[in-house]
Amino acid sequence: MKFVSIIIGSKSDYEVMKSCSDTLEAFGVNFEMIISSAHRSPERTKEYIQSAEAKGAQVFIAAAGMAAHLAGVLSSKTVKPIIGVPMSASALGGIDALLSTVQMPAGMPVATVAIGKAGAINSAYLAMQILALNNDELSVKLKEDRIAKAKKVEVDSLEIETIIS
Repeated sequence: MKFVSIIIGSKSDYEVMKSCSDTLEAFGVNFEMIISSAHRSPERTKEYIQSAEAKGAQVFIAAAGMAAHLAGVLSSKTVKPIIGVPMSASALGGIDALLSTVQMPAGMPVATVAIGKAGAINSAYLAMQILALNNDELSVKLKEDRIAKAKKVEVDSLEIETIIS
């Protein structure tokens, strides 16, 4: 079974990353989520990557704050696409995690999205776009979603114009 693997660095990341899993679920995309830390449980992380690939993981999403090495560790252990979600877990508001996630050495790519909830949701969309390269049904769902979002902007605009006039 093909699926998206979501790895969060700690339990505190769950509330934000639930937006990711909710988005995947809304599109009918299989996923699993685990907690594993690049620093506190490196062996668990390594073993999970191998097991997830064997079960059919197609894309990995890694959410971590502060030093945020989780996405880089994943990238060093698999050639599957990695999407990093920087979490706002420190006094720096996630900027530290953003810089840690985006500064990967050449040959160890990590696609990095926004800090926090917007990044969680965008990581789900990016994972689905990757899966849609070989899944026409998912591609159609994503196109329909874009059309619905555009229509909502038009409706919202008309509502505002009515209020203003």
